[in-house]
Amino acid sequence: MARKYIDCREYPQKSGKKCTVAISADSAEELVETVVQHGIKVHGYADTPDYREHIRQNMKEGHPRT
Repeated sequence: MARKYIDCREYPQKSGKKCTVAISADSAEELVETVVQHGIKVHGYADTPDYREHIRQNMKEGHPRT
């Protein structure tokens, strides 16, 4: 199983805040849950089915760039 990740540096931020966080996990569901919590608390996103689907479609396999 390949590790999955989302790197905030690759996406424009709704909050206008420059974010340097990268989140990775061994499973897609764990990654979605963690990214949703980060998105809500730090960037002001709402936990919606569309937001969760956006995360699923944009997660990548491997490790974030350094």
